[in-house]
Amino acid sequence: MAQSDQLPQLGSSRVLVRFGLTAIVLASCAAFSSVGFARSLAALTWMASVVSAFIAVIRRERPFEPTLNRWDEMLGFAAAYCLISIFTHEMPT
Repeated sequence: MAQSDQLPQLGSSRVLVRFGLTAIVLASCAAFSSVGFARSLAALTWMASVVSAFIAVIRRERPFEPTLNRWDEMLGFAAAYCLISIFTHEMPT
């Protein structure tokens, strides 16, 4: 019984590690982009969000499970995209 209680924690930590490693790879790729770091990172986080949602649909994961899954990863990348796009747009004068 104790082993089945630890399974949800393992799944959530796996998603957090995957999200962190993906974010590091995206930031590294954006650093070497010719269009600028912010624009490149915004595009890459948007694409990561779409890919995470696509994989979640293919794997038939439920969006509101008690453990973290690809849908939560997609929301993390979508939130990062929104924050990047908010802070990189110029204010109208």
